[in-house]
Amino acid sequence: MQDTPQSPPELPTPAPSQAPSNVKKFVRYGLLAVLGFGFGFAVISAVSRMSSHSSSNSNSIDGLDPNSKQKIDWATLRGLDLKTGTLTPELKKLDGNLVELPGFMVPLEDDSSKVTEFLLVPSPQACIHVPPPPPNQMVHVKMASGRTTEMAFGPIWLLGKMQITDYNGPYGVSSFFVTGISTRPYD
Repeated sequence: MQDTPQSPPELPTPAPSQAPSNVKKFVRYGLLAVLGFGFGFAVISAVSRMSSHSSSNSNSIDGLDPNSKQKIDWATLRGLDLKTGTLTPELKKLDGNLVELPGFMVPLEDDSSKVTEFLLVPSPQACIHVPPPPPNQMVHVKMASGRTTEMAFGPIWLLGKMQITDYNGPYGVSSFFVTGISTRPYD
């Protein structure tokens, strides 16, 4: 007797339009879930951007006109004589007003991405190690209530309300305090 190869039994295959109802339901609900998640994420992102834009990107603080900001440099801050405590007329005018100052951030917090308090110094080498920069070359910055800024490793512009006041902190003495509104990369 000779064995003849037998073909496997034929299984009924559904037509493409007649896929099992479980598969159809899985595909339909899976697709709806993905679309719903994507739409929900887009809505949440848009709302988040709108609220963060209105609360953290507004350049107004204490009723000061953001168009009245004055760009200053570190030479202006050296207008505070450390021995006598006298100020140049130009520096006196800045007290209580909006300023924009370039510098380098030295964070005073451990958070690696969002910062609410930092020192602004004129160069990356002017860090908080011994000896610290002179008080007229260090600005103590606290971001305004509810605001944060991104940690920066390069030069930045700081926008905020300047106050000429001594701050004796654990990292040295600074002669200036700024309530920060925003920072942006140095251009």
